[in-house]
Amino acid sequence: MAQNTASKTALTASTSLGGHAAAVSAADGKRYGTSPAGRRIPSLSGRQKAAIMVRLLLSEGADLKLNNLPEDIQTALTEQLGDMRLVDRDTMSSVVTEFVETLEQVGLSFPGGIEGALKALDGRLSPGAALKLQKIARTRDGADPWNRILAADAETLLDVLEPESAEVAAVVVSKLPVARAAELLGKMPGERARRVAYAVALTEGIAPAMVDRIGSSIALELDGRPPRAFAISPAARVGAILNSAAAPVRQALLDGLSEKDEGFADVVRKNIFTFAHIHERLGTRDVPKVLREVEQGELITALAAALPLPDTDEGRTAEFLLANMSQRMAATLRDEVEARGRVKMKEAESAMANVVAALRDLADSGEITLLTDDDDED
Repeated sequence: MAQNTASKTALTASTSLGGHAAAVSAADGKRYGTSPAGRRIPSLSGRQKAAIMVRLLLSEGADLKLNNLPEDIQTALTEQLGDMRLVDRDTMSSVVTEFVETLEQVGLSFPGGIEGALKALDGRLSPGAALKLQKIARTRDGADPWNRILAADAETLLDVLEPESAEVAAVVVSKLPVARAAELLGKMPGERARRVAYAVALTEGIAPAMVDRIGSSIALELDGRPPRAFAISPAARVGAILNSAAAPVRQALLDGLSEKDEGFADVVRKNIFTFAHIHERLGTRDVPKVLREVEQGELITALAAALPLPDTDEGRTAEFLLANMSQRMAATLRDEVEARGRVKMKEAESAMANVVAALRDLADSGEITLLTDDDDED
């Protein structure tokens, strides 16, 4: 059974003992029930039964995600665990039996709350509807603003944090997972990143209430931003378009962009990935993976167009690919290239684009990782 479902069911157990009869003792006035073995046992509240189930599951090594439950339930459960002492075997057996019967009756488990529903429907709602529901969730009691912040991408967080002090940014960085925090700091200008990193050391004494207020303020700022019509940035979109353009057209457009906005043109260049970039960005161990995805005729055409140009990036990419495959395969391909002869420019660009497309598909699926300027391959 799912541990999360188990923890929720344990904490919402009914106040009865299921199908086991309950009676009032004439002697002491206390309520009693009957165990599966027919013995008389004390009647327990739902909170007591939840505490028994949680204690039992924890003793068996179950990883209960109790932190996903509302804080008042976490508090009540902890208090109940502290109040209880010994529980006899018949009582425990009765509680477990009821718990199992309850689980067997569960048909569906819903995420609970608007935030849980939004997470379940991620990517299936229109941006406008998602934004409206996020605002509703944010205004409800008990809503955690940090869930909204954690869901924001690094670029959006950078924009929101730009006018904030280093101390506020440090609180946000401290609440992020380590990898996300490193990504965010890496995208900040050097001096800003250093000030924020130093400010993280000063967050030790900050009050939880202040952290909550900062989270609410940042989440409100995120909710106030207009929804994006496009999932990726303008520079990335232009770069993707130019990836598919012919080399002369690509260069002409980049020259035109440089005249209008040199900064934007530089960002676009960083988003362009062509056959000429492969030798700089592809790890040597990933070459065979990429080549397996390329039709051999297309690969031969691309190599035949690039190998006669050894002083160009295209030529260096061709030699790089041949150097990182088996010698036998490389020799066979060189023979095929020689037999292929001269390649028309249109055919060459199409073949090179197919090689790049195969590489990008593997990178997008996470099967390979492209190197960056800061990477130094082992």
